[in-house]
Amino acid sequence: MYKVVLDTNILVSGLISSIGNPAQIINAFKAKRFYLFYTDEIIAEYKDVLFRGRLKLNSTDVEELIDVIYEIGYPVIPTMSDIRLPDEDDRIFYDTAKYSDCYLVTGNIKHYPTDPFIMTPADFVKLLNEN
Repeated sequence: MYKVVLDTNILVSGLISSIGNPAQIINAFKAKRFYLFYTDEIIAEYKDVLFRGRLKLNSTDVEELIDVIYEIGYPVIPTMSDIRLPDEDDRIFYDTAKYSDCYLVTGNIKHYPTDPFIMTPADFVKLLNEN
């Protein structure tokens, strides 16, 4: 089974629309089709973004998703890297994936170095569906 770190934008997109790759990824996680790794900092980022009023996400859906992440996800404390990133807020996602030997799934692939463990939602859904 795959080990994965999800960038916040995957959760935002998946909660905004019930169709599309991000929604498929959230549903696959809930169905335990991959292992989701997270840190306290990642959860704080998820909460900060997902509860923003301007996104108009259903707070019950957000709370349920966060609860599921706590219930079946895997908390880690990664070693921090010194790699340069365009946006330092993305470091925790990169470092958690690298430390935990996970895929990092993001809709903002340009924010990260070109590494084989970093993939788009479409590529990850394709990988899931191939197996």
